[in-house]
Amino acid sequence: MDTRKLKYFLAVVDHGGFNRAAEHLLIAQPSLSQTIAALERELGVPLFHRIGRRAVLSDAGKELVGPARLVMRDLDAAQSAVQALRGIRSGQLDIITMPSPGIEPLTSMIAGFTRSYPSVRLNVEAAFTPEEVIESVRNGSTEIGLAGSPTAIRVPGVEVLQLERQPLILIVNPQADTFGPRDAIGREDLAGHRLIASQRGSLMRWLVDDALARGVDAEIVVEAAHRTSILPLVLAGVGHAVMPSSWTGTAQKAGLRTLLIEPVSHLEVAILSRKDDLTPAARAFLNVAREHVDQTH
Repeated sequence: MDTRKLKYFLAVVDHGGFNRAAEHLLIAQPSLSQTIAALERELGVPLFHRIGRRAVLSDAGKELVGPARLVMRDLDAAQSAVQALRGIRSGQLDIITMPSPGIEPLTSMIAGFTRSYPSVRLNVEAAFTPEEVIESVRNGSTEIGLAGSPTAIRVPGVEVLQLERQPLILIVNPQADTFGPRDAIGREDLAGHRLIASQRGSLMRWLVDDALARGVDAEIVVEAAHRTSILPLVLAGVGHAVMPSSWTGTAQKAGLRTLLIEPVSHLEVAILSRKDDLTPAARAFLNVAREHVDQTH
């Protein structure tokens, strides 16, 4: 099996179909289809189900993604090691992140990384639970993961660096701001207010549910699994939102007020990686993460 076939396979995965993958690879679509068909014959299993113009991974295809990325990453690491001797930085770094760490500190770390390594391409994937991040790093689908949890994350066999603790805040609905000129509120102050809540299982939802269980008379009007919809809902006057402090800058730039919620609960944010066999790009990104910790502690 040659690496060209794996490269073409991953291109179809990353671009969601043969036409866009062929455009990305700058080859004819029939040539790409023939290469994938040859790989399927070599492995003895179908890797994709063709549904209209879409290519959907088969079970065997899903199993191949992680190992294929590892092979291509090792090849990239070898090339980067040689190129580094000539002062060249290149390659691709695959990252997976949960929504709130993806706002911060990931944005700041990517900004710092790309200034130092402008030729490295970053591929950032989404996850909604720490378990998704851990599994992606463990199986090699991604090299770097960012996760948030109510408690410090510890995973056997995975390198974990605690980045920061993000206190929970209230992003205030400007049409129902009755909190007065203060910087913090108690959970009991949520009484009588309409709330936009995250999905069950998140720290933000736990705080809301805990307040309701303690008799705080607040109303959940929207349960939003996709965090990107929360700020627009607040701006539209639907309700207030409980979020980690990573959202403070974005909320304030949108003209929204934020208040600390007391007693303070924290989202523990960590960066995860394998303990060995990392590409030069991944090692460089971890150095940026360590610099972030040094600067913020």
